[in-house]
Formats: sequence, C-alpha cells, structure tokens
Amino acid sequence: MKTIQAYRFALDLSPGQERDVLAHAGAARVAHNWALAKVKALMDQRAAERSYGVPDEQLTPSLSWSLAGLRKAWNAAKPEVAPWWPEVSKEAFNTGLDALARGLKNWTESRAGKRAGRPVGFPRFKSRRRTTPSVRFTTGAVRVEPDRMHVVLPRLGRLKLHESARKLARRLDNGTARIRSAMVRRDGGRWHVSFTVEIERAERVLARPGSTVGVDVGIKHLAVLSTGELIDNPRHLVTAQQRMRSLGRALSRKTSPDRRTGRRASKRWERAAARLSRAHARVANLRRDGLHKLTTRLATTHGTVVIEDLNVTGMLANRKLARHIADAGFAEIRRQLAYKTAWNGGRLLVADRWYPSSKTCSGCGTVKTKLALSERTYTCQACGLVIDRDHNASLNLAALAADFDTAGSGPVAARGADQKTRVRGQVAVKREPGTASAGQTGTVPPQGRTIDHVLAKAH
Repeated sequence: MKTIQAYRFALDLSPGQERDVLAHAGAARVAHNWALAKVKALMDQRAAERSYGVPDEQLTPSLSWSLAGLRKAWNAAKPEVAPWWPEVSKEAFNTGLDALARGLKNWTESRAGKRAGRPVGFPRFKSRRRTTPSVRFTTGAVRVEPDRMHVVLPRLGRLKLHESARKLARRLDNGTARIRSAMVRRDGGRWHVSFTVEIERAERVLARPGSTVGVDVGIKHLAVLSTGELIDNPRHLVTAQQRMRSLGRALSRKTSPDRRTGRRASKRWERAAARLSRAHARVANLRRDGLHKLTTRLATTHGTVVIEDLNVTGMLANRKLARHIADAGFAEIRRQLAYKTAWNGGRLLVADRWYPSSKTCSGCGTVKTKLALSERTYTCQACGLVIDRDHNASLNLAALAADFDTAGSGPVAARGADQKTRVRGQVAVKREPGTASAGQTGTVPPQGRTIDHVLAKAH
C-alpha cells in the first residue's frame, strides 16, 4: 500500500552553509510578513469603505488568499520589497506564502464552523528572534548522495548529514519511495532535514494477529496492558527539571533583548539560551524515542489495540497533574498507534470517552457510582474481586473488542456527545480511521453489564 512517511536526519552544517539556510528562512519570513500586511491593509480598507456606505461592487478589489494569488502579488512586488530576491531560492518565498495561505484558510474555516477543534486565530507576523527558522523545498534537485552521508538541496548545495541516510536511500534505489519535499529546520540548536516521502509499503504479518490488548494510559505507569504488563513512566521532564531550572536562572542573569528599548542580547545570553534550548530538546527527544518504541511494539505484535478517547485538554486543567500529563504524551500515543496499526495490518479501536472503564468490574460487570482518584485498588462489592485499578481498566478495554466484533458496525457517534446521549446499557467503540472501516462506530450490548450512569473517567 502507498503511504506518506517522513524521514528526519540531523545535519552538520558549516558556518557558511548555516548562514545560507538562515538567509532562506529569513526570506520566507519576509514574504510571509509582507503578504500578511497586504491582506490586513486590504481588509481594513474594505471595512472602512463599507462604513462609509460604499456598495460592495465598488469596494477596493480584495487579494486572493490562495497560494497562487499570494504568489502572484509577491512576484509583482518583490523587486521593490526584496531587491535581493535572486540571492535565494524561490522555494524560500513559497514557504512563507504557503504558511500564510494555510493559516488564512484555517482561520476562515474555523470561523465558519467547518473546522473541528479549538478556534483558530488570525495569522500573526513572524518574529526574527522567536520564530523557528525553516525552509521547505518542493521542486528542483532534492536527492540523497550515493555515499548516503550527504543530501543535495536547491541553492544550498551539498549538505553533510550527521547520520547515515541508508534507510531512505535503500528505498529510493529499489524504486519503492519517491521524495515529494524536503524541509530544513533548526530544532533545539541543531539543524535537521526532513523528507516527505511517498512509500510503497509491503504487507506485514503481525506476530500475534488474533490477539487483543487493552491499553490504559496513566501517570504512575505510562501504560498498563491487559496482559498484565506494566510500562513505567520515565518522567523525562521531572528528571531534567533541576538542570532546566538552573539553566533558566543562569539565563535570567544575562543581558536579555528588549524590544521596547531596542537593546540587543549579549553573547552570554545567547549561549545560555542555547544551552536551555538543548536541554528542552533532549527531553523531547527522549520522550519521542520512548513513545515510538512502545507504540511500535504494540502495533507489530497485536492484531487489535483498544485505547480510550481521553479528554486531555480537560485533564490539563488539573493544576497538580498538568505537568505530568503533558510529559506523558497521551495524545501522541494515540496518534502513533493510529497510523502504525494501519501500516502493520492491525486495527485500533477507540473506546467512547464516557465509557467507565475504571469503574466497571472486569469480573462481573458491576459499575461503581463513584471511584475516587486516590483509590488505586479496585474492590468489587458484588463479586469480591480485588485488582489494580489500571489493570482492571485495561481488561475492560480489551473486552470491548469482542463486543465490537459481535455487533458489527453501527451509527457514527458524535465526538462531542455528552453522558446522556448513549442508549442505556450500550457501549460505543469507534474504529480509528485507516485501521478498519473508517468513521464507523460499533454500538454493542455489554453482555451482562448494566450501566446506569456513565461518567467521565478520572485517571
């Protein structure tokens, strides 16, 4: 099957090459800010004309917010706005204009109610100091050198890789991959190049295609599996907190930049800021590595993985647990499982947000009305079962797969549904898009379980 996959490699740039990349990133920022100023000026002009009673057909012509429209306006104005434009690749300007076009599109769809999720604000101007420098190449010479330690990008030339690109090079040599774009970006003080590649993936055979595993994520243990395995939470942010606080205090004692007075940052401040940035990047890299190893093992071993649709945004409202919840990366676990199960021929089932997996007894199906967060051991008053709270939840999640197979597909469940929308005595399970019939929900009887009150799960 064909899929889009990214390959990311660290770069070892010379000082001259780093200046060239920064020049391209600066050109992207200039094009973005110029086009945004143009759009805002036209919007204000048309709003002022309407306030004077000017008919719509006599208003100042608006600027198209599409990438083609913004590029046409930029090409007409770039000799005056950026007389140095021949010194960088055209893809640099296209990077900034494309970011603005997507931002305007997202803002428009959010206002019209066509975009799910949080409201999207109007695009803002990019700052030279605070914006992450990046540039994207979609045309021209983009390739990996035969030695697999260098890449070639338009205008930037031959760049040395910090690590071998043999995994990508093998696919390119075999004809099972095609590079669609490449992006150079500075992250945590180090430059990286990311290739967006269209790949022909071979069919894979799971280690245990008929097995089902329920995954209950938490803070004390990152994941508790229905098999009884406990996966500890490494807490990378907590481990690095002392060093990051020390670096933050050292940064506060240096001469920082001040936009109001025009004061520039000292060299010591820049070095201290770089050290703090590297510390944050190390935490992010460790977290990403651990989550990839966990999700890859689950997706390549089990045929069915069942997780919960957690309200992570609501959970972050807890001041005492917000940092630990964000450090665990619950949403990233679900995102990675979604595409990895599809790649490996498995399926991902997402339990309804209001399914009381922690309050339901995995032995007899009795549901507790209340279960305090401090109660880490589940004790059933009906059958006398005593079991770890998280293990009990994972067993209930695994049991939903059998209920889903029995009932088959059903109506589509609204993601914003509240606790009163489900029919009494039924449990909703949702197939994750790409793993089975996308967008369908199985509404199945819980086989002996009685659910009178379905409340939000507390972890």
